[in-house]
Amino acid sequence: MSAKAVIIRSAELSDQEAIREVLLDAYGQYEHELPEPRWIEYKESILASVEGAATKERLVALLDGVVVGSVFLFDSSEAAYGRPELNIQSPIIRLLAVSKNARGYGVATELIRASAQLARNWGAETLHLHTSDMMDSAVRLYERLGFERAYDKDIMNGETLVKSYWLQLKEAALLQAQ
Repeated sequence: MSAKAVIIRSAELSDQEAIREVLLDAYGQYEHELPEPRWIEYKESILASVEGAATKERLVALLDGVVVGSVFLFDSSEAAYGRPELNIQSPIIRLLAVSKNARGYGVATELIRASAQLARNWGAETLHLHTSDMMDSAVRLYERLGFERAYDKDIMNGETLVKSYWLQLKEAALLQAQ
């Protein structure tokens, strides 16, 4: 792949198989970090999300015309996780994924930037996400882009602490050059 610009656009129905492939490629790195039953459950959940109706928007990233990344945006914690008790009433990004062969091109950053821009356009003041320590490179990226911990929105998933982060959109350096 050449160092061409990353193109972000809304996902189309015809992108579903490419999104599945990107998700499996990206999240497959955790297969050996999770117990087999947990991995199978996680993988099935990821694949089911491709057709899930609760998303407000699905974005894909293209390099050289090929889908190499995706992210899903949800309206709230209820839509994203079925957890209204988290009381997140602003957009949440989930399942940010970049194919292994497309890493290092800024794909994840551009997907997050586009998500933040959409959230701001929708009138939101914040953008949220959840992640775990297993995804340490993602955590570093989120923090570098200005996301801060939102401890009161953390979730326990079995024995795993799923950490909450939020980005204040009015102050986000990520959007200042827009």
